[in-house]
Amino acid sequence: MKIIAVIPARYASTRFPAKLMQDLGGKTVIWRTYEAAVNTTLFDDVFVVTDSDLIFSEIVSQGGKAIMSIKEHESGSDRIAEAIENLDVDVVVNVQGDEPFINKEPLEKVIDVFKKDVEQKVDLASLMREIKDWEAIENPNNVKVIVDQNGLALYFSRSVIPYPREKNVGVRYFQHIGIYAFRKQALLDFYRLPMKSLEASEKLEQLRYLEYGKKIKMVETNHVGIGIDTPEDLEKARLLL
Repeated sequence: MKIIAVIPARYASTRFPAKLMQDLGGKTVIWRTYEAAVNTTLFDDVFVVTDSDLIFSEIVSQGGKAIMSIKEHESGSDRIAEAIENLDVDVVVNVQGDEPFINKEPLEKVIDVFKKDVEQKVDLASLMREIKDWEAIENPNNVKVIVDQNGLALYFSRSVIPYPREKNVGVRYFQHIGIYAFRKQALLDFYRLPMKSLEASEKLEQLRYLEYGKKIKMVETNHVGIGIDTPEDLEKARLLL
């Protein structure tokens, strides 16, 4: 089984433009992320996929591997699918470009799903962590997920799911952590299928997979990523480094 990591890297960012090219301890954020992905030793190959000449040059000038996006894309899945369409690969792991402190353990968990799935019934694997604070549960920026008895996702929502009409039944609430591993075919199918109403309403690309019958295996974790979304996050990352 050939497993690769792909790091989608847009230059533009609404909250923090050019954040991936910012200095973090003498190296750019995107190069630190690339190095961290390689250093996990989990992948047969690691690629940055970008729409930016600057980011492309930053990676290849230091001996890394990068792919230029040809088209504009609405989602990370679309960008990755275009990049891997002609690559010989079985499983693709999406690594966030703004998380230079990559934790190996959660990546291993999503990869293990496919190693154990001998009948190849699972199309995607992703992570979830339990949340108990009611303010966090109600926050629409925290995407919630509910699963069946086999850990397969039933639905993702920005709303509170399940709705607590009865509060004393032992329901656990889970936040979706956006680390994905895909079978190549699932990505290519996503790329070719039109957006439907649930995805358009919630603005959650994972709903497109569910709407077209793809199986998403969720794995529980305690992992909380350290992302760089604002200049303040960058300062915290510099202190952490």
